[in-house]
Amino acid sequence: MFDLTPAADRLAGVVRGVTDRDLKAPTPCPEYAVADLLDHVHGLALAFTMAARKTPVTGSGTGDAARLPLDFRESIPARLTELAQAWRAPEAWEGMTAAGGVDLPGEVAAAVALDEIVLHGWDLARATGQDFEVEEDLLQVVHGFVSSIGPDDRDGSLFGAAVEVDSTAPVLDRVLGLSGRDPKWSLG
Repeated sequence: MFDLTPAADRLAGVVRGVTDRDLKAPTPCPEYAVADLLDHVHGLALAFTMAARKTPVTGSGTGDAARLPLDFRESIPARLTELAQAWRAPEAWEGMTAAGGVDLPGEVAAAVALDEIVLHGWDLARATGQDFEVEEDLLQVVHGFVSSIGPDDRDGSLFGAAVEVDSTAPVLDRVLGLSGRDPKWSLG
């Protein structure tokens, strides 16, 4: 078990720092502008909270700016706090659950939730000119998860093709590269 709270809190801080003028900005996720990605985070926070509680959500498609709540600076951080709290329960890590229509072991769902928090936290921070750092032990969990995804599964549904990153680069940069992101991405 690991605590998702530090990473969830960091992402919540980034969300609070998003300005109205940031909402249409591009992100490292080519299919999402900032507002779309915020909606995705809003949905995934609910989905992984419910996965921890073994009560999966159906039909929670996300990634559409038109569905972004007006109070996103408060509602998304609240959902992220709830997500981290849900994964503190030992039973969340046991047995099977589902998230995004996929059945998976509880401990794997927790790693996927952390992966989503870290990657999209970095995406939003980068797109809005904010800093984003995550504790080394949590980055190691995410690194283990993204490293487990084989090249045949990098079709864009979970991750794109890996981006070459030096093996001596910081762990966050290596995680980003393995997830198909360029650690040097910027708005230009």
